[in-house]
Amino acid sequence: MNKLFLFAVTISLIIGSYSVFPTHHFKAATVDQKAAETLTHKKVEVDTKVSSSTDNRFINEEEKKLLARLVQAEAEGEPYEGKVAVADVVLNRVEHKQFPDTIKDVIYQKNAFEPVQNGSINEPASDEAVKAVEEALVDQGKNEELLYFYNPETATSDWIFSREVVKKIGNHSFAI
Repeated sequence: MNKLFLFAVTISLIIGSYSVFPTHHFKAATVDQKAAETLTHKKVEVDTKVSSSTDNRFINEEEKKLLARLVQAEAEGEPYEGKVAVADVVLNRVEHKQFPDTIKDVIYQKNAFEPVQNGSINEPASDEAVKAVEEALVDQGKNEELLYFYNPETATSDWIFSREVVKKIGNHSFAI
């Protein structure tokens, strides 16, 4: 069985090397020169706002904990679906060109979230808030249009009422 496995791996490596280094590369004056030309030809620019900044692989544990604390502070007493939507708002802002590029910068953006101003962001997150963040990270795109949320009963900014409400969950209105 081990010999069969070794044989299969060897064949895969050989076949793979032909697709990575086609034989026409070796007809160049020097292999290094042709490889350099190939690498130069395939240079790609990366735009961080186009690629998914909030891809679960790129979010560290501290950012997840911070987001969970925000969800706890903003959506305590709200339905679970509302907690997920609050996390989605933050993740959508990271992806949107009008907002900062990291979870931390979005959360701490001046006057963005009341829990930052009143200090409740520093309280521990519930297990439900942590679970809501995990769901939002796994199921990105479910609420991809949401950029704002507020409680119409307690909101004091006239500006927030000018936003188009696309969803209501519990006591929160979610808007674009």
